[in-house]
Amino acid sequence: MYKTYILYSASCDRFYIGYTGDDLLERIRRHNSHHKGFTGAAVDWALRYYEVFPDKASAMRREREIKLWKSRVKIIQLINSAGLEHSD
Repeated sequence: MYKTYILYSASCDRFYIGYTGDDLLERIRRHNSHHKGFTGAAVDWALRYYEVFPDKASAMRREREIKLWKSRVKIIQLINSAGLEHSD
């Protein structure tokens, strides 16, 4: 199973959208470790939303769809529609 997910960092006030076939909690732990890359600058990334897909291609498609929105408002609406409140 693959997951498309949205993380939020309060210290950066940024969202991160990704996909993985790995265990989601382990993937978030790696995002919160110091490393080079977009999420490496913060250690407070928290899961705000995820969807499960049967294959990698579907998860990648959904990740791309969300990223193409380029809309913080639309991302927050998606999170809130799943019952995960995001105060902004």
